[in-house]
Amino acid sequence: MRSDILVIGGGAAGLVAAIGAAGVLAERGKGETVTVLEKMPKAGRKVMITGKGRCNFTNVKDWADFSAHIRTDVNFLSPAWHNLTPEALRELFRKNGMRSVVERGDRAYPESHMAGDVVDTLLRACTLSGVKVVTDCEVKTIDVVSGGFSLDCVQTSRKKVGEREEITIEPVEYNCKKLIVATGGLSYPGTGSTGDGYLWAEELGHGVDACLPSLTALVPVGYKDPNPLAGEIKQAFRGRTVYGRTKERKIAPLPKWYPRFEKHIERVTPLSELGELFNGNNLENVQLSLYVNGDCVQQEFGDIEFTDGGLEGPLGFMVSRRAVKALVDGQKVSVSLDLKPAVEAEKLDADVHAKWEEVIHDERSKGQSFQRLFRIMLGKLIPWNLTLAFLKTNPKVSVDTLAATLKDWKMDIAGFVGFERCVITAGGVRTSEIVAKTLESKKQAGLYFAGEVLDIDADTGGYNLQLAFCTGYLAGESAAKSL
Repeated sequence: MRSDILVIGGGAAGLVAAIGAAGVLAERGKGETVTVLEKMPKAGRKVMITGKGRCNFTNVKDWADFSAHIRTDVNFLSPAWHNLTPEALRELFRKNGMRSVVERGDRAYPESHMAGDVVDTLLRACTLSGVKVVTDCEVKTIDVVSGGFSLDCVQTSRKKVGEREEITIEPVEYNCKKLIVATGGLSYPGTGSTGDGYLWAEELGHGVDACLPSLTALVPVGYKDPNPLAGEIKQAFRGRTVYGRTKERKIAPLPKWYPRFEKHIERVTPLSELGELFNGNNLENVQLSLYVNGDCVQQEFGDIEFTDGGLEGPLGFMVSRRAVKALVDGQKVSVSLDLKPAVEAEKLDADVHAKWEEVIHDERSKGQSFQRLFRIMLGKLIPWNLTLAFLKTNPKVSVDTLAATLKDWKMDIAGFVGFERCVITAGGVRTSEIVAKTLESKKQAGLYFAGEVLDIDADTGGYNLQLAFCTGYLAGESAAKSL
């Protein structure tokens, strides 16, 4: 089968790349075609779970403020962002039937707050643009041929026969003049992001920088069961076989860029007793400080969530990239929470003593133990459900030291949740080998990269999806214009 432009990957970057390419081709009016190949049964699976299913699809800050949240080469991403700004992206969705709203932190969501509307709108735009989206089609090999590229694929067909599903798998070959790789990274492999794009990039002459999980849960010491199921995640590559047209070609089980970490703690590792005390609690308007080898390297203000994974929420995610890198490098990592950042230490200390006097002189306190009264007083300062976890991690705290502890609640970090549940992959195809203004490869003419497969990542808050959309759009337009 032949298509002028092929896009591998039916996620955020891939679908918008196809829309961008189709728009240019329509103006040319030569009947050229765009096809998206998606290996999962449905496109947009990872988009469906973003923002807890609400899909914070962009952040409407201007470039000066937006770029401060990018953790990789800002200059590389500037052409793509300015080619499809957040407001232009909102307009693209609006023209295709999806209105959006902007909420706290300049975050844009579909008006319905349903991620499914984002995916439906992208697929509708593809259909209206004449883009063909082929699902259940997994690319196995990419070969450079005269006039473009040849892809060996496996196509899965599913048919209901009574109450059972009948599955047929057969090989299929696709050919194209221009190829866009938008396969995502390694995060949430269940959505189809298993790192295939990195392998093809290497085979086609590109360097791939080491990949690490980012925007992920940090696991404090003692938070998880002492006998975890931890270890490297190798499901993406162990024993992987790629089939060529004439013979099998084996790929190394773990490529050089694939991370090997000791501090990875599987999300499914059971919580300890301490973890159960933490789980489900949220804190708003606190300050989190990240320490590496005893030095404070990052401070952030906002909200944090204690989940079955560990420290998450905006604050946990914001420091996770740096924390994971330090842990992988064998450095000691810890965090400190200031639960009362707006209150000076002396004033907080006076407030603590005042509340203590109030509690011990309350008629209802007669006959109560010191520990019970101390917890009642503590519950007037922090959420009641968090008091036991606080006391268990600060067993020597007293009335006189409580204020200082509330402003410096220390936790050593044992590890982190890996690719199985991280939001984004840090690392990927080296951007120094990609033309920033077109996203075409400097190594192979006609080859383009977009989205998470590139070494680009940013903070939580709609920034990463905006980068996926704008790099996809630029890659698609550039590929079409170069035909």
